[in-house]
This record gives sequence, C-alpha cells and structure tokens, in this order.
Amino acid sequence: MTGTIVREARPGDHDQWLPLWDGYNAFYGRAGETALAPEITATTWARFFDPYEPMRAFVAEHEGRLVGLVHCLLHRSTTSIAPSLYLQDLFTSAKARGQGVGRALIEAIYDHARGAGIPGVYWLTHETNATAMRLYDRLAEKSGFIVYRQMI
Repeated sequence: MTGTIVREARPGDHDQWLPLWDGYNAFYGRAGETALAPEITATTWARFFDPYEPMRAFVAEHEGRLVGLVHCLLHRSTTSIAPSLYLQDLFTSAKARGQGVGRALIEAIYDHARGAGIPGVYWLTHETNATAMRLYDRLAEKSGFIVYRQMI
C-alpha cells in the first residue's frame, strides 16, 4: 500500500489496535468462548509501553488508519551473547493483505533488531497458514525445528 508507514505503537493507538488484535486472535481460534480474557489484552497493551518490559509493538498506518500490527519480544539465549528477537504476533487487516504491509512490518522488526545490535529474528506460524508462509519463505529461512508444548 503506497503511503503506508510502519512505526512504534503509541498509547493513543489502542482503539485502532484492538480490532487488529482481536482479528489476530480470532484467526488463531481465540474468539467467543475461547477469547483471551480482557485482563490479558489490557496487560499486553500496557507492557508495550513499560520501559522495563522486553516487549514492543509496531503498527502499519495507511491514510490515518492502522492496517497492521507486529509484536516482538527481546530475550536472552543460551547459545549467544547477543539477545534474540522473537516476532510473536503479525496481523494485517483483510483489505491490506497482499499489499506489502506484512513485508513492511517484518522489515521494521529487522530494522529494530539491527538498531539494537541483535543478529537475528525468528518466529513461528501454524502449519496451515499457507498464505503467510509464502511471504515468510521470501523473507527468512525455515529453521527445521518443530515446536512441542505442554500446557500446565
């Protein structure tokens, strides 16, 4: 989308960020009875603006409206002295899809990592997310790792 800018989220973005966040969660089956509790969303939003939290949010803005979001988490690793950057959430509005917004959001995370001296970025996606994987395959390499988890 020509004229789209990617920038760090600001506290005043909440009302436009929330529908994107809700759309992202709905995509992954977290809607209706399985929706995130409101306090999780409120805490997540607050963390983005807490300088002591390792989480950050960026948004894509087009003609004064937010059309995409990306969230990342800085963390330490046992295999590197430099920290790692995990791209946790990426979502664009339906009308922004296929317009380069997802690529711009990922590239903004790459720029953020470079500016912080972080040598790499990684993320996960669901194996059924074929549309997103077509983009990801152009912007990064598959690590070959499989994720296991156990909810406790």
